[in-house]
Formats: sequence, C-alpha cells, structure tokens
Amino acid sequence: MNRKRATDFDQRLLDLYDDYAHGRIQRRDFLQNAARFAAGGMTAELLLASLSPDYSLAQQVAKDDVRLRAEYQEYASPQGGGTMRGYLVRPATAAGKLPAVLVIHENRGLNPYIEDVTRRLAIAGYLAFAPDALTPLGGYPGSDDEGRTLQQKRDLEGMTQDFIAGAEFLRSHPLCSGKVGVVGFCFGGGMANTLAVRIPDTIAAAVPFYGRQPAKEDVPKIKAALLLHYAELDKNVNAGWPAYEVALKSGQVRYTAHIYAGANHGFHNDTTPRYDEAAAKLAWQRTLDFFRAHLN
Repeated sequence: MNRKRATDFDQRLLDLYDDYAHGRIQRRDFLQNAARFAAGGMTAELLLASLSPDYSLAQQVAKDDVRLRAEYQEYASPQGGGTMRGYLVRPATAAGKLPAVLVIHENRGLNPYIEDVTRRLAIAGYLAFAPDALTPLGGYPGSDDEGRTLQQKRDLEGMTQDFIAGAEFLRSHPLCSGKVGVVGFCFGGGMANTLAVRIPDTIAAAVPFYGRQPAKEDVPKIKAALLLHYAELDKNVNAGWPAYEVALKSGQVRYTAHIYAGANHGFHNDTTPRYDEAAAKLAWQRTLDFFRAHLN
C-alpha cells in the first residue's frame, strides 16, 4: 500500500484535520466540512481515516530491541494525579550514569509513536522517560480519538504537576547524571516550554516541537537552552512565535529556532500523512546534536 503524504491532500483539508485533532471542532463538524473534498470514491469518513495515525506504518526501534532495557515505571505526583505511570528506557550496556530526557506526548496520551521516540533517545545514549498523563483515567486507551477525549477531562495544572514530578523523578534516578532535558510534541511542545519556566533549575535543555509559547512575562525565568522547531504551515502555533522571540531576546535566553518550509504541524510524527521525512530527520538530528552539547 502506498503511503499517503501531505501533498496528496488539499491544504484546507489538512488545516481542517488540525482543528479536529486539537479539539477546536468536533468529529461531526470535520466530517461535514470534509465532505466537499471527497471525490473519486472517497468519503469524509475515509478521508478522516486516511489522515489519522496508523501505528503499523512506522516503528524505528522495536520494543524488544536487545540494545535497550525498557519498563513501565510508577512515580509519585502528589500535586497532580497521585501515582503516575511512564515508560522508562535506557541503553542495555550503559556504564555509569546517563544524561536524561523527559519525553512529553501529544494531546492524546502515551501512544506508540511517543514510546518509539523514547526508545530512539535511549539508543542515542540517554535515560529516557515518557509519562502518561492519562494514568489517572486508566492510561492511553489504544485509540488516539479516545485518548484525546480523555486528556480533555484532565486539568492542565494537574498534568503540569505530573510532568514536573516526572522530571524530578528522572533527576533523582540512580542512573541519572543529574543533567535533564525535555522534548515534547504538540501539547508536549507547549509543556516543554512550561517546564523550562516552572523548574528552571532542573531543565538544562528543552526542545519543543511546534509547541505553544509561555506568557511573555514568564520567559525571563528560563535558564535552559532552547531548540525550537516550528512548521511553516502551522498557523495556529506560529501566531505566538514573534512575541516569544521578542521575549527570548529581551530576557537573554539562549535559543535556536527553525521553521521548516512546507511542513505541517505534526511533521515529526511518522504515523500520519503530515509526516515530512526530510524535515523530521533534520529536526531530529538537530535535537540529538543539541542534547549532546547541553546534557553530556
């Protein structure tokens, strides 16, 4: 089966799906508006299915890769969800302590794509940990649509406390060198920015992928080095970038920003048509180089 690409779809349909994926419109609204793009035997339902994640399409590091040690780990988040759960992965043959990276999922819980990203970081030599914000609601339910609905039921501050606790869990882990970075995608990109503000003495390096920006008055609190990835066609998230850049410069925060030409929101997620292979590979290599410079 030929893999669909963003260029196979009208950009207006991709923008409509972005509204649906982020909860700005309901499923019925998407289907009603997508109907005008249905042609050649396609229906609105089929368009939605073709735009949604298909986790059979991409897995870069197998779950049972012998180079890794992976487990699901509980940790305490007393100000958030209580007892939380996450996916902890490390190199199997690591000698000594490791720099650590917290991985923050999108707006649908700890899905297979985020678990794979966590394994990719472990392969690169990091102690990687991906909390599941859906833990108090039973965890990622196996469906992104259901996961999105569940995550909307959680309080933002509660989830923020869960990721703060996840970062502190990593920093105090016996295998951690004391250096902690964070990478996040979509909702997780915004949360990566938030953690850089909220726990500046813990986060040494932050990499938000197409993440919402913090309030400008909070930007001077950031001590971490930042690597910011944006997609050129991501109008909603990019609207906050000019003011963020002004605040970063004013606050003398160390940052590097890249805007990937022709890329859509979610371009790093290799399970959907919005995946942009060239942009994703370049952004990931830049991410690894950045962590190597600031965490090792």
